[in-house]
Amino acid sequence: MPAHAYRSALLHSLGDPADVGVAASYQYIADGLLLVEGGKITAMGDAAELLPTLPAGTPVERLDNALITPGFIDTHIHFPQTGMVGAYGEQLLDWLNTYTFPCERQFASPAHAEKVAGIFIKELLRNGTTTALVFASVHPESVDAFFTEAQRLDLRMICGKVMMDRNAPDYLTDTAQGSYAQSKALIERWHGKGRLHYAVTPRFAPTSTAQQLALAGQLLAEHEGLYLHTHISENPKEVEWVKALFPERSGYLDVYDHYQLLGPRSVLAHGVHLCDEECARLAETGSAIAFCPTSNLFLGSGLFNLPMAERHKLKVGLGTDVGAGTSFSILQTLNEAYKVMQLQGARLSPFKSLYLATLGGARALSLEDRIGSLQVGHEADFLVLDLAATPLLEYRLKQCNDIAETLFVLMTLGDDRVIERTVAHGQVVHRR
Repeated sequence: MPAHAYRSALLHSLGDPADVGVAASYQYIADGLLLVEGGKITAMGDAAELLPTLPAGTPVERLDNALITPGFIDTHIHFPQTGMVGAYGEQLLDWLNTYTFPCERQFASPAHAEKVAGIFIKELLRNGTTTALVFASVHPESVDAFFTEAQRLDLRMICGKVMMDRNAPDYLTDTAQGSYAQSKALIERWHGKGRLHYAVTPRFAPTSTAQQLALAGQLLAEHEGLYLHTHISENPKEVEWVKALFPERSGYLDVYDHYQLLGPRSVLAHGVHLCDEECARLAETGSAIAFCPTSNLFLGSGLFNLPMAERHKLKVGLGTDVGAGTSFSILQTLNEAYKVMQLQGARLSPFKSLYLATLGGARALSLEDRIGSLQVGHEADFLVLDLAATPLLEYRLKQCNDIAETLFVLMTLGDDRVIERTVAHGQVVHRR
């Protein structure tokens, strides 16, 4: 891949504003230059300083009225639920039985899985998501379909087969030993192949027996660099159900802790009803929470306590949680996250939002050395945002006085139309 330079405004996170303060948490260059070669960022900084240093003949693409940011990172999303986004009128447990399980049943068909994988990944890229932590279905065919399409586009993606051996329809349940064997085969086929990673994926504690959870922990111990992806404390009835199913454990998180499922690559979605002690334990183990505001509001699950997570230095990424979440757009998800904070008397600054969508997500996935930033040496996964994507957006942004206000307006009025271009590993994978 030959060198290519982009001249545009550049913006990326340098750290969590809760830790380093807002002023030190980002870098903004109004007239910047981003040099990409071999799928990596090889230079970034002020255009005036870098232009004279470029090798002769390096093409320089000037992008006016645009902003380059790192690609968005979605730390929790369900690929098989693409066809049921916006399903009406239920809370979590009824919603699973009414909509989710029948929809996921279709993924026993490799042809169906392949078709939806193409639609799903296209939507991710159209909305500027360059890395996602993805639930497949219980069927190995769904994982094969997703990874095949992700590999074709050279994307950095994480996915896993759902493990679910009880409290679900017969047509969707596996067995503890069967799920172990199928997961192991998928790990050997896909984990570490190109830019792909495998996630051990028990759906959530109520749908796995103790034996299955133990085997999930065994998989993590047997293979280096695997992820653990599941749900926790999304809905009050779910939390009570877990207590009834595992009376010997002190709480929901203790179930996962007991079976050795917590660690630096463990991402647990939601965490709406966690307590201080559970947040402290998650932080101690290096585990992360995926904050899914759109989904939590849509299913009436509750409001995630981000300030509590910050007090405990808990890693937090952002998740769209499609299909309970109603948009693939990280921008729209940040719009909802701001409102979730408002309802709790807290504020979500635009730079914290930027962090959650990029570097914070990368840290939640233990990939901050590769993605989530425009730093030299990182993989060239980035977006070109169009600051004139709609007439209203163009007019409103002209009223902005600084990059903080511009960023906030993008996150409240923006959606997929703002994504002019998505670049993954240096290659354009979406152009509006």
